[in-house]
Amino acid sequence: MKLQDLTLKEFLEKTAANEALPGGGSSSALNAAIASALTGMMANLTVGKKNYAGVEEQMKKIVEEMEENRLHFINDIDRDADAYSLVMDAYKLPKETDEQKKLRSEKIQEAMKVASLVPMEVAERAHKMLDTIIETIRKGNKNAVTDGMVGLMACRTAIMGALLNVRINLSGINDTMFVEELKDKCDRIEKDAITRENKMIDWVKSII
Repeated sequence: MKLQDLTLKEFLEKTAANEALPGGGSSSALNAAIASALTGMMANLTVGKKNYAGVEEQMKKIVEEMEENRLHFINDIDRDADAYSLVMDAYKLPKETDEQKKLRSEKIQEAMKVASLVPMEVAERAHKMLDTIIETIRKGNKNAVTDGMVGLMACRTAIMGALLNVRINLSGINDTMFVEELKDKCDRIEKDAITRENKMIDWVKSII
């Protein structure tokens, strides 16, 4: 059974169990899905309200965008777990002969790259979502502004969690150019996400 098909209780129990998966990567994707859902909720609560008629069409588009993002991130819950399974499988390969050791090393490097790229994709997609989330919070139904803000904070958690998973996997990769490229991306995205979240927290506090 896929992780995404578990009940919430089952997923949390499996996460808490004495197993490597699901871990922080899948949980980061789940946070991104929650961020999408809360943003979609705020947009839905804005549509049809007389005081927000001027942004109704924009909010309808946001509802559609967030639904697409939510479904994508739900799939990422399993994609991340599957990617790290490749790493664990590679480490289980035989290493009795020099040829086996060479093949095992190559497979580990390949798997570590995949395990780095999947959370990187989650972080990048979640980061791109920040613009829409912030727009929704600023223009949407003010009765749901704190729900929207929780969505933004969940998005930041998704970004930061995914980036940490990228960083720890990069530590085992020998391809220097690959490592430096992803580290630079991590640094840029992390800094931007934290800055924007802090600004929005201050703004929301000022209006509630």
